[in-house]
Amino acid sequence: MAGLGAAHALRQEGVASRIFDRHSYAGGHTTSHVLDGFTFDEGPHVSFTKNPKVREIFAAAIGGKYESIDAYIDNYFDGRLVRHPVITNLHGLPTELVVSCIRDFVESRRQPAGPIRNYEEWLVASYGRAYAEYFPMRYTRKYHTTEAANLSTDWVGPRLYQASLEEVVRGALSSASPNIHYVQDYRYPTHGGFAAFLQTLIGESDIVLEHEVVAIDPRTKMLRFRNGRSAQYDRLISSLPLPDVIAMIADAPRDVRDAAARLACTTVVLVNLGLDRADISPSSWTYFYEEDLPFSRVSFPRNMSPHVVPPGMGSIQAEVYFSRKYRPLDVAPDACIDPVVEGLRRCGVIRDGDRIVHRSALLVPWANIIFDLDRCAALEVVHGYLRDVGVQCCGRYGEWGYLWTDEAFASGESAAHRSVDALRA
Repeated sequence: MAGLGAAHALRQEGVASRIFDRHSYAGGHTTSHVLDGFTFDEGPHVSFTKNPKVREIFAAAIGGKYESIDAYIDNYFDGRLVRHPVITNLHGLPTELVVSCIRDFVESRRQPAGPIRNYEEWLVASYGRAYAEYFPMRYTRKYHTTEAANLSTDWVGPRLYQASLEEVVRGALSSASPNIHYVQDYRYPTHGGFAAFLQTLIGESDIVLEHEVVAIDPRTKMLRFRNGRSAQYDRLISSLPLPDVIAMIADAPRDVRDAAARLACTTVVLVNLGLDRADISPSSWTYFYEEDLPFSRVSFPRNMSPHVVPPGMGSIQAEVYFSRKYRPLDVAPDACIDPVVEGLRRCGVIRDGDRIVHRSALLVPWANIIFDLDRCAALEVVHGYLRDVGVQCCGRYGEWGYLWTDEAFASGESAAHRSVDALRA
């Protein structure tokens, strides 16, 4: 999305550009894969943007044929399904847990405001110790592969709802609560998976496939590809992961290489399952907190569009996270399938009578940026160096941030404008 956003902005400026992509297809993480008649995205991609430009581009690409979904997000905890977020939906959880969560929530409000040095302190100050430890801190270890005390709060934004005491108490006494997830509703293509949204942008761009960059020479403004070819550039916009970019520049200084090595990102194994039953879950996706379950989030693609599965069938995508820095992946991706299936059976997502008609595992080496306490200082060094050598960075892995699809598109646009300004200076 970042590269396509950059190309879109350059077209509007009347500047020619070319995108090089290492894959045999365009789209990056926003691609969709068709396997045995099931369509799986690379993670649960949905469009909830309010950006009118992106909404218009996406809708036009599919002739206005999209599903409008009222998001229903829930959580699995202690054998129960609880609406998201748990803090305003405590009703039905074990009594002692509910009492502890409310008691500590009230106590957190009595504490004087002090400096927040990390994500754990933010969680405790926002929700109280009990809720923080039972829910988001457990999820952090599974999803971010490190402790909450090792994360900053730069990424939080609207992703975690900060409830009032009235909302917490009401949600503990009654099962009726409003939908306050940051995704209230979303759009999803009726046909073709999320990748269908990108077809206009792809069609309008000059994209060269199967060209993986292996070397960048900022002095000669030359790219070298794994296939032996090379290309000259006037200005370079990169959405590649920053550690890879630095590794491609032969004379990058040692301090820059060391800083790039401190940048952390998760790797995800997506376990994709096709079942001979359509009514697997009412949810778009479900969060899982138990640490003996390998997956942190499970999505149900058929609830996004009924056309991503064969008639009468359903599908599941489970996310299992690793990271080079904190939890290295030491098995083949396929080895994650059986533990995921066993865990889903234990939770009742897969029933005894269900027949699994498709199973596969997809390795995504770069998934979510880890906002650990090393990130800020290391990122400043890496970005400063790349600016000095004339490389404009964009997208989740170029900005090294938690960017949604529309934010990645806007990031590409901004990089394009900076490049044009420098070209015309």
